[in-house]
Amino acid sequence: MPELAFYLAAALLIGMPCAMTLGRRTALRIDKRADEEGDAGVGALDAAVYGLFGLLLAFIFSGAASRFDHRREMIVTEANAIGTAYLRVDLLPAETQASLRPLFRSYVESRLATYRNIDQGLEAAMAEYRHSLELQTQIWRQALAGAQRTANPAVYTLVLSALNEMIDITTTRLAASRFHPPTIIYAMIFALGLATAFLAGTSMAKSRRRHWPHVVAFSLVISATVFVIIDIEFPRLGFIRVDSADLLLVELLESMQ
Repeated sequence: MPELAFYLAAALLIGMPCAMTLGRRTALRIDKRADEEGDAGVGALDAAVYGLFGLLLAFIFSGAASRFDHRREMIVTEANAIGTAYLRVDLLPAETQASLRPLFRSYVESRLATYRNIDQGLEAAMAEYRHSLELQTQIWRQALAGAQRTANPAVYTLVLSALNEMIDITTTRLAASRFHPPTIIYAMIFALGLATAFLAGTSMAKSRRRHWPHVVAFSLVISATVFVIIDIEFPRLGFIRVDSADLLLVELLESMQ
């Protein structure tokens, strides 16, 4: 959700400089001398936390990018499945073809509207999704009746197998739109982000100067990365979108005219 991406990134952008300041002050209070002997082994612990944070970011970013690509691929798969089923309508009797072709056009329009309506809210999208399921049922029943009238097993198999694939991909796409990392993962990113900032602040205590450009740059980079990760997770709601892949369904609809 865009709200989650914005709020989490904003919280990190504000919280990380505060955590660095807190870490620096804590280190100064604990050991004002800041001798190197007293810090023996601490660097390894800091590095372990930094490494864990980097690994978690890389893992989540890779997963989000992979799911983004998979969602685009499923749009291609659905366009191909509908196109194949539409072509195989030619195998059915003429009267069945005449009634099925308008249903296919309405079906493609409904599939496009299902995901475009997400901007209007989940209820609007699900209402259109249920409408597409009703159209599926009508297409299936009419195609089944037409295939039975041909009394040709090959036509029966070709037409119904294509319709099966067209119907199955809708469930696959719906499930994929609901698959996201658990909320605890985002909580871990936030907690580790603050922890790394705190540890960075303790390391900065050895310097009399406060390196604000580095503090701000570090916070901006981490916040921007987290924002992009969450934005990719919801490609119908944020800035990074899969809408361009819908052109395949639009072009398919135009070819049905």
